[in-house]
Amino acid sequence: MGSVAAAEDGSRLGKGGGFADLEFALATAAGLIGPDTLCVTTVHELQVVEAGTIPLTSHDVPVDLIVTADRVIDCRQRHGPRPTAGIRWEDLTEEKIAAIPLLAAQRRDATRS
Repeated sequence: MGSVAAAEDGSRLGKGGGFADLEFALATAAGLIGPDTLCVTTVHELQVVEAGTIPLTSHDVPVDLIVTADRVIDCRQRHGPRPTAGIRWEDLTEEKIAAIPLLAAQRRDATRS
């Protein structure tokens, strides 16, 4: 998962927009990843911040491992569970859904069921 910064507790900041979390939700819904899939980010050592620095919301996916050129930080024992609800439609705007064809198709399929 791409990160601008990552904390030692597995929380991370992306570039904004929640795209990494959306990709995680879509891959989970498609059965491509599961609870044992490792979530990893690579960053420069300067991008690693202390645990508790980056807040997590209910849809944020924490990383299990942070890899820098100097070390690997195992965050699995430091963060809570991953989101399991799949796509949180209430958090998405109509513009974002329209801009991502796979999301639009997923919503169409969900309303047909």
